[in-house]
Amino acid sequence: MNRSRPLGIVLIGSFYIFGSIVLLLSLFVYELPFEKYGIAARFALPEVPEHLARFLVGASSLVMAYGYLKLKRWGYWFMVVYSIYFLSVSGYLFVLYKDQPFLGNIIWLVIVIAYSYTRRSRFRSPDVIRS
Repeated sequence: MNRSRPLGIVLIGSFYIFGSIVLLLSLFVYELPFEKYGIAARFALPEVPEHLARFLVGASSLVMAYGYLKLKRWGYWFMVVYSIYFLSVSGYLFVLYKDQPFLGNIIWLVIVIAYSYTRRSRFRSPDVIRS
């Protein structure tokens, strides 16, 4: 079976790595003036402090993207679960607020889930021995 990494997986994983690095770097900025909704609100965690939410989402996205780019089975499932959760939250918030950031998230997540599903055979199961 061919285990080469498809370009779409590289692009999706790279976008998540870039986003997580930016999110982690934003911890050092007290307030982002252009941001209407914080990360805690976007993930339906309004009671969590914004800096803690930024750290948790950034760190988990970095781990998720690593597993996804390495074609690990857990990376695939982490991406799918993360995307489905974020899709449902973004869909709810879009219905509630009718605002663009949520619609953009919905479109992106549908693309990620659909593409990941079509490439699911590329992800290794843990019992496969590499030579």
